[in-house]
Amino acid sequence: MPSAFTRRQWLGRAAGAAGACAVGRLTILAAAAPNAKLGTALIGCGGRGTSGHLPTAVQERIVALVDADERQAAKALKWITDYAAKNKLTDFKPESVKLFSDYRRLFDAMGKDLDAVFIASPDHHHALPCSLAIKAGVHVYCEKPVTHNIGEARALAEVARKHPKVMTQMGNQGLASGGDQALAEYLAAGAIGKLLEVHSWHAWTGRFGGSMKRPPAQPVPAGLDWDLWLGPAPYRDYHAGLHPGTWHGWCDFGTGSIGGWSTHVLDAVFFALKLGAPKTVEVVEMDDPSDDRFPARVIIRYEFPQRGDLPPATVYWYDGSYAKAKDPSKSQGAPDEQLNRPKLAAELEKKHNRRLGGAASLFIGEKGIIHVGSHGGAPRIIPEEQHKATPVPPRTLPRPKGGILGDFIRACKEGGEPPISNFHGYACPLMECIYVGHVAIRAGVGKKVEWDGDKLQCTNIPEVNRWVSRVPRKGWEG
Repeated sequence: MPSAFTRRQWLGRAAGAAGACAVGRLTILAAAAPNAKLGTALIGCGGRGTSGHLPTAVQERIVALVDADERQAAKALKWITDYAAKNKLTDFKPESVKLFSDYRRLFDAMGKDLDAVFIASPDHHHALPCSLAIKAGVHVYCEKPVTHNIGEARALAEVARKHPKVMTQMGNQGLASGGDQALAEYLAAGAIGKLLEVHSWHAWTGRFGGSMKRPPAQPVPAGLDWDLWLGPAPYRDYHAGLHPGTWHGWCDFGTGSIGGWSTHVLDAVFFALKLGAPKTVEVVEMDDPSDDRFPARVIIRYEFPQRGDLPPATVYWYDGSYAKAKDPSKSQGAPDEQLNRPKLAAELEKKHNRRLGGAASLFIGEKGIIHVGSHGGAPRIIPEEQHKATPVPPRTLPRPKGGILGDFIRACKEGGEPPISNFHGYACPLMECIYVGHVAIRAGVGKKVEWDGDKLQCTNIPEVNRWVSRVPRKGWEG
């Protein structure tokens, strides 16, 4: 197998995909046997798609790859071929994998040969392929965040609700690790008494935001279909600092640290406190905001109303750093003292000689503090002596088996209980909640956004409601 394709080879493979023959869908819609192989496809063949999803997709039966950049798809196909050879997957035939540059053609072209799709494209290309997959009866696993904005989250949840037999999962791994459940059990058992407030952070420099002028237009690299890469986002000329992998801080394409990392950090807060829509959201501090880029540093306060027997909750979100990035489109290191974290984090680290990390949460209670790392890290009471003296609460909440991907594959093959981070029941409501922070950023520092979660609108600053959703480019309406 050659290490790369010529453009003629790419076009030939892509054209052949339109005539792909169907060989029998193995979804729960057709009562598939649990040990049957799912026909899978990958949308988005960059680093995350290749390393995070191709092993699972290949262990099933991969039938298609989709990417607007033919170079990325070629690398992914070579990865599959090498992986199959190394693991002696003798039934794998590289020529059987169909190549697409446009996922809008995928579902009709593959027909019943496609059972499940893994989506690892840029954030602005999440909601639409998810919706198309569900409507086609194809199970869908999507990288976080599952949508680009609040409006997409509500719409996608409704599509998923209307197709309950199609299994969906967002890739916030912590929810399937057991850490979120353990945290909820500690809090319910009163391990730290009445909860006073929560402080959550993802401290970074560059990549997720920071003011920078839009670079001048450049020629589109060979092999990249720029119009397809833009997809539903507003048109702009190609320029440096976007592709591959440097789009996170640009508002048209990424979702900043709030979208990219609060799904791994605030996820535990949302789950354990049984949160829904916030009552108010306010930016407390912010550096370098702009219409084009997410801020370099921000502190946001979310206020939540009482939920049943649970009292109102106050949650703070911190991201970014005080350090100025040399290149805001790329990740850069910074000393701990320049990271945007709650002051309490540094105080606890010094007092107790422990590292709390660059992405974590502190749950402040009347009787103590619980520290939780990102991605569903195990809860630890501070100080450690208090943690060891606190009885481990009984397990009252179920834990998914096989991690986030195993939970998804199980649901696809067996049906029954939907995946833990399914779109309608969890993932989309989580994104609706988190993304009110984006609206608050548009309102500005000290301007409290009063939020109507049912109507998805700010009731006191109506001019910021245009940031709740956006109209996609023609042809990308879904």
